[in-house]
Amino acid sequence: MHRLGEETAEQSDVRKARSRTFRMQAIVWWILLFAGILGVLTPQLFAQDSAALNRPQARSAVMPLTDVSSAAIRAFATAGASIPLWDYSVTSPLNGHVYSGSMIGRSPFYHGARTTNIPAIIVPLRIKFSDGTVFDPSAADSGCSPAGTPLDMTVNSPIFTPVDITMNGVDMGVTQYADAFQRANFWSRVSVTGDRYHTMLGPVTVLAPVTVNVPAADGSVFSDTQFGGCGGIIGVMNISWFDPYVRGTIIPSLSGAGVGPTVLPMFLMRDVVMTDGPPTLDGNCCILSYHGAYGSPLQTYTPVDYDTSGIFIGVADINAISHEVGEWIDDPTGTNPTPPWGHTGQVTGCQNNLEVGDPLSDNEFPPLPGANGFAYHPQELAFFSWFFRQSPSLGVSGSYSDNETFTQDAGAACM
Repeated sequence: MHRLGEETAEQSDVRKARSRTFRMQAIVWWILLFAGILGVLTPQLFAQDSAALNRPQARSAVMPLTDVSSAAIRAFATAGASIPLWDYSVTSPLNGHVYSGSMIGRSPFYHGARTTNIPAIIVPLRIKFSDGTVFDPSAADSGCSPAGTPLDMTVNSPIFTPVDITMNGVDMGVTQYADAFQRANFWSRVSVTGDRYHTMLGPVTVLAPVTVNVPAADGSVFSDTQFGGCGGIIGVMNISWFDPYVRGTIIPSLSGAGVGPTVLPMFLMRDVVMTDGPPTLDGNCCILSYHGAYGSPLQTYTPVDYDTSGIFIGVADINAISHEVGEWIDDPTGTNPTPPWGHTGQVTGCQNNLEVGDPLSDNEFPPLPGANGFAYHPQELAFFSWFFRQSPSLGVSGSYSDNETFTQDAGAACM
């Protein structure tokens, strides 16, 4: 019996059907609305992903010696008018060709006490860009360099301050990183002399900061926050402007402070990198460091970046510095020839020089605790025998690099 005001079964079914229809319409409406919002946001999200994929790549460079004969270089070195050098000549089993060059210090192929000390002068560069931004390695930064200024951290690093270093399972002694590398590099020759073969940087002198004003056309400041950088900014300079300024202005101006052919001047920057052209974070960026040589008598030098930005994968603190000092010792003029090699590290094509850092520029050496307790991050370096395809390797443990990433030589000639 149906009572007034009561819902019949038929009416109930209709009401429920209408309710289901309304809910379905609401769901469809929200789906359409969300799709519209997503359509607006998606390009922005993809743009952020694309920016992350375009993270700047760290690399190094070399400014090789030109227009000076090998005979002139040797004559000045022998007379003590430039840094000490020793000559080598090696026949590569790869092609039977003889390759000759010069390295820093004294030959590891002669037994006896052969320790060489090369004075080093650290010149902090206070880089000022046209927008007023200043990057100063001597300035404190509790956020990005809480353990000390980049200058102090460099001076106290294993680049200059000896620590106990083991390479490929063998103790190289308490020494500097580049010296440990060179000992490991020719271990089959120097191990028989005990602890008597070294190539050291010292004494070390630190000069007052030198201000470098970068023209607007040759330098820019960029935000690095999209890459997770610490400081939020990074400076970029055109190396084609900067290197002539170093050679023509900075080095001559410091001759009265001891900068000259018999020392290694290191020009220390903080979070400033270089490009092969107009300053940009794309394309030809980023050169973090390089070593160069010019003149007669020979003047060698190296501008380096102490990185606190955190935007480069596998690069921190002294990584770029260790790269350059290792290459400076083994290829001071940037012209020591080798059989062609490549397609490794920062080298996408082929090279034929003894740049010991380039083949492993993506590889860190295990962190080294400095005398100050900070864990430093040098770069792994390739051995002499890797380039010349020598077997067995002259290097420690019969390996071809100082952290055993290379267990074989460079292989066939690069094509």
